[in-house]
Amino acid sequence: MKKIFLASMLLFFIATSYAFANEPVWGATGHRTVGAIAQEHLNKSAEKKINKLLKGESLALVSTFGDDIKSDKRFKHLDPWHYINMPFEVSYESSDKNPEGDIYVAITTCINILNNKNASQDDKIFHLKMLVHLMGDLHQPMHVGRVEDKGGNTIQLQWFKSGTNLHRVWDSNLIDHFGMTYTELADNRKKVSQAQIKEWEKGTIADWLAETHQLTPKVYESVTIGQNLGYEYAYEHMDLVRIQLQKAGVRLAKVLNDIFI
Repeated sequence: MKKIFLASMLLFFIATSYAFANEPVWGATGHRTVGAIAQEHLNKSAEKKINKLLKGESLALVSTFGDDIKSDKRFKHLDPWHYINMPFEVSYESSDKNPEGDIYVAITTCINILNNKNASQDDKIFHLKMLVHLMGDLHQPMHVGRVEDKGGNTIQLQWFKSGTNLHRVWDSNLIDHFGMTYTELADNRKKVSQAQIKEWEKGTIADWLAETHQLTPKVYESVTIGQNLGYEYAYEHMDLVRIQLQKAGVRLAKVLNDIFI
């Protein structure tokens, strides 16, 4: 019985560790929120062309594609596409580049393929799904984190007395604690003016990356290693999470509207 118990505990530990190691960025709820918001900001032309390309699947549905394929070894080389690690004091332009790519390279690659009239239908579908996912990642502060702690993944914390890390707090703990579905989050987004939306739409992928990068130091400064986070942390930071999801949705729609004229 003792051996069976120990074996069971070992299997549980392995399974739990694997789940944590492969936890999706922004979590499924966050990514689907971005997709749902973007869907509402598409113009008629983009909506029609995207609907045809995705065979009726919504942006919310395909938004988790970038994480779903992580279990397929054929796409292992795309892991660096989800983030960029660089020091606080440098810009993307002056940072050391990962030869395997990064989130800026990934997004621009997706846009280029979608704009390429000679690209195959399958390539366009794949890179459209990736683009929906990656625009969400671009607005998560810990996806522009420090290389030495793997974007906060090695900064161990407690979330309501359960083990977590800084990256996971911002990927999913905050959103899960908020207790809304992705449709509820999308429907209850901040009411902003058309002028504000136009401001969010301004700039380039590099500009939006730089904007997220400015938030990253504040996120690091918001915790100490081993700290037990709870209601106070959620109260102080969930508004920023909601705004980042909303910006990601608006900007994703802007990129798609520009592509699918």
